[in-house]
Amino acid sequence: MEYRGNAWKFGSNIDTDAIIPAIYLYTADAKVLGEHCLEVVAPAFREKVRPGDILVAEDNFGCGSSREHAPVALKAAGLSCVIAKSFARIFFRNSINIGFPIFESGEAPDRIRDGDELIVYPEKGKIVNLTRKEEYQSIIYPEFINSIVLKGGLLNSIK
Repeated sequence: MEYRGNAWKFGSNIDTDAIIPAIYLYTADAKVLGEHCLEVVAPAFREKVRPGDILVAEDNFGCGSSREHAPVALKAAGLSCVIAKSFARIFFRNSINIGFPIFESGEAPDRIRDGDELIVYPEKGKIVNLTRKEEYQSIIYPEFINSIVLKGGLLNSIK
């Protein structure tokens, strides 16, 4: 398994309100959430993001409220995964629970720039930046976490 796409670079402390504004919490419809993903902090995001693209952020990505809507919106917007230096713990858990892959890397966010072409190899904990011809390490999650993500989330994993 691998994830391949172009990078969308963000800073630190991107909270769940920035990912999906509270005004859209009236719905659990993934399509609607995806249509409004990151519209406050990156208004052109929805018009330019391509299926498979990868969001790259600094520290504390997904902080704020515990809403599951945030990783659902990112996934529905077409992102294949998120790479960050660190994640808010509730965002981390919600992402795994819905089968949305996230990767922690202390070095990758410092080196990756907007538009860089990336490949992520989860089992190896390897991130390859094809644009810069560099490789970075990410945390390798335990097999049970990888299994939940590959099966599409916690509920699918239990079935």
